[in-house]
Amino acid sequence: MMPVRNFRLGAAAALLGIIALCAAPAAKADEILVFAAASLKNALDDTAAEYRHQGGDKVSASYAASSALAKQLESGAPADIFISADLDWMDYAEQRHLIRPQTRKNLLGNRLVLIAPASSALQLEITPGFPLEALLQGGRLAMADPDAVPAGKYGKAALERLGVWEAVEARVARAENVRGALFFVSRQEAPLGIVYETDAAADKGVRIVAVFPEDTHPPIVYPIALTAASKNPGAARFLAFLESPAAKPIFEKQGFVVLP
Repeated sequence: MMPVRNFRLGAAAALLGIIALCAAPAAKADEILVFAAASLKNALDDTAAEYRHQGGDKVSASYAASSALAKQLESGAPADIFISADLDWMDYAEQRHLIRPQTRKNLLGNRLVLIAPASSALQLEITPGFPLEALLQGGRLAMADPDAVPAGKYGKAALERLGVWEAVEARVARAENVRGALFFVSRQEAPLGIVYETDAAADKGVRIVAVFPEDTHPPIVYPIALTAASKNPGAARFLAFLESPAAKPIFEKQGFVVLP
């Protein structure tokens, strides 16, 4: 018989998958459609609103794991701009001629954090061999899928470097994307989770317990590029806005590092 906690996690994951499918916007012909990593939602929504306020075109965004978005592009899904949460999935898109390489740029950086529900009083320092399994107290560690999703891949790399991955691998609750992992912890379905610092800042239901040292995982980089299939002349203008000084304070307000 499946434990109640596992069933609730599975049900929540299924619900998130349904919500993600239903939330993907159907952009009109004159709208700019952006495929963006789920962790960008708050910042990109605010950036698109400011762009529109300044007289720019309307922007719609579809948020999901970078892996899912890259596969959607490969399957012919229409989009004008792709923003990945890591270099690997942008490389995947470039190798398959799904983006315009000359427009590719590293746009943002982020940090990886360990979170707990807001009611938790836990504080710790992340060091090699830290007692993560014991801290779970029989619960699950919420992460984006470590086999495919950037946030999960960064998290797995950090835990391997710290020597604790094998101890907790069987306790991982795999979410479709980083916002799914955030959801599990915020709803107290999991006592701990690994997300980006910007995700933790976007949900009052969680608190940051500790920040992973940057040398425990590859640099967190968000590359951006126009898609090869886009025929929307407004896409290049919005891309330029995202890379401009006008967008910088919006991204920084949400906790992102704007890369030079």
